[in-house]
Amino acid sequence: MAGVVPGEPFGEFERIRRFFAPLAGPGGLGLLDDAAVVDCRAGQRLVVTADSIVAGVHYLPDDPPDLVARKLLRVNLSDLAAMGARPLHYLLTTALPAALGPDWVAEFARGLAEDQRRFGIDLLGGDSVATSGPAVLSLTAIGEVAVGMEIKRNGARAGDLVWVSGTIGDAFLGLALLRGAYPQLAPEYRAGLIGRFQVPDPRVDLGRRLAGIAHAMIDISDGLIADLAHICDTSRVAAVIALPSLPLSRAALGVVDGEPGVRLALATGGDDYELLFTAPAGSTQAIDDLSSVLGLPITRIGKIESGEGVRLVDAAGRTIPIDEPGYRHF
Repeated sequence: MAGVVPGEPFGEFERIRRFFAPLAGPGGLGLLDDAAVVDCRAGQRLVVTADSIVAGVHYLPDDPPDLVARKLLRVNLSDLAAMGARPLHYLLTTALPAALGPDWVAEFARGLAEDQRRFGIDLLGGDSVATSGPAVLSLTAIGEVAVGMEIKRNGARAGDLVWVSGTIGDAFLGLALLRGAYPQLAPEYRAGLIGRFQVPDPRVDLGRRLAGIAHAMIDISDGLIADLAHICDTSRVAAVIALPSLPLSRAALGVVDGEPGVRLALATGGDDYELLFTAPAGSTQAIDDLSSVLGLPITRIGKIESGEGVRLVDAAGRTIPIDEPGYRHF
């Protein structure tokens, strides 16, 4: 984070000093230098991931800035969770239009501080620039995992079972609600669905506990079907998923009961940030035990086979056509 315009009332250095320096950990050196210094413990590997979110694409421009900050951090923590890593640090780059002044930045920093405390992570540095376009927020997260215990996408094997944490489709419905869909949905369901879109819950504890159990894992960002396809492509296997087995929240069921065709959209909608993984059939008891200990549903939804691609089936085993398996970035 470097560079300032002399005499600018809210320049980069002032922004760093007021809002971001309090978030820095020891390796960030008070954000007074252009680089950070971090240690890597013996027997550990660093896991590094980066994601960006754009106003109007990944969040709505009028979303509360503290929630925007928490979503930005959490989508990256979800990537760490998918490799079984413990979060340590992050770097932040912001490209903000002038309309987002000190009050917006203060609330954004408050959201970061709240989640730093929750997840035990701290800021190392980054960059901040101005833009005439929509806000673009980028974050690089750094975690650690014991050597040889990282969980990759390429380990799925024929005979594995496919599992998913939590519930599927809530974020998809939350965004739809923010855009005016499903006005008939009961009020008690609306806040929960919108919350799942605005503030995802990265499964950091589960990811770390699946080391030594899961053969392959990914977090669901683009949609369950599309992300499972990434595992299958990388592992050179195929998957069969039963649509009725996908775990849905009571709120999502409230939508599906009135519009059954939505169930397929929930399997492809994205932004769930749940963990999708494969594991040998003999691990079922260990996975059930994890579900009990964490108080988190973990549901078996299919199996891995020889071949390629992902096949979605109904309760009778008939293949369900999929026009678009998930979110397309380009």
